[in-house]
Amino acid sequence: MTGSIHLEDVLVEVLLRDLIDLYGYDFTNYSRPSLKRRIARLMLLDNFSDFNRFEYRVRNDPQYFDRFVEQITVNVTEMFRDPLFYKTIREQVLPALAHHAGIRIWHAGCSTGEEVYSMAILLQEAGLLHKSLLFATDINPVVLEKVKTGIYPLSHIRQDTENYKQSGGAHDFSSYYSVHGDTVKFEETLCKKIILSTHNLASGHAFNKFHFILCRNVMIYFDKQLQERALKLFDESLEYLGFFALGSKETMKFATIRNRFKQVDDKEKIWRKINERS
Repeated sequence: MTGSIHLEDVLVEVLLRDLIDLYGYDFTNYSRPSLKRRIARLMLLDNFSDFNRFEYRVRNDPQYFDRFVEQITVNVTEMFRDPLFYKTIREQVLPALAHHAGIRIWHAGCSTGEEVYSMAILLQEAGLLHKSLLFATDINPVVLEKVKTGIYPLSHIRQDTENYKQSGGAHDFSSYYSVHGDTVKFEETLCKKIILSTHNLASGHAFNKFHFILCRNVMIYFDKQLQERALKLFDESLEYLGFFALGSKETMKFATIRNRFKQVDDKEKIWRKINERS
């Protein structure tokens, strides 16, 4: 798809720098190959054959900039994605969190929120939702609106239900949502425990201390410098003996903070913070 549109590096760099001043969004440390693929895809979708016309629209039309952010940051997700990951949370993370008087969990780069609702269901089944708060953040305000509604396509429910069962779920998954035409809406007891906020991992700062932080399948789109910055931010935001999770293709192997963490499971990308300072 990118072969039909040539993006000159220098023009992309100028646009990214200007977006910081115009809108306060910093994409300068995003992986260039991934970023250029997504820009090229958006140009094709919206019939831009000339980068200058596309750049002018992004700069001068705030509504179109919202679309730009939505397309550049879009992530594929689903309920209980990677079921064994959630089974590990059930068996090894939640029992440890149960000892806290209040549980704070941060879903960084939450996208459309299926992961957040999956966590809320895990907490409810463990009897912990009543004392938990789930902070769901993303750079993209459009997807946060979707999280807020708790409404998702009915067409995804069959796969979601299968994932739920494989994660160790023993209840009737349909008890967590109601059907409305071709959509489902998750129950209010789950929604009311979710706190939404825009947050940019490229420029944002720590805003709380958490017992569990999840940032899955987000940092694969970052360059090494931004990955390191984000990991340091998560370390700063995580309580001692708190848990941290990444996506299946992500790692802390080369991070400067790696010695402060111990992997919980040989297969799943979940770590526990065992040292405050290395």
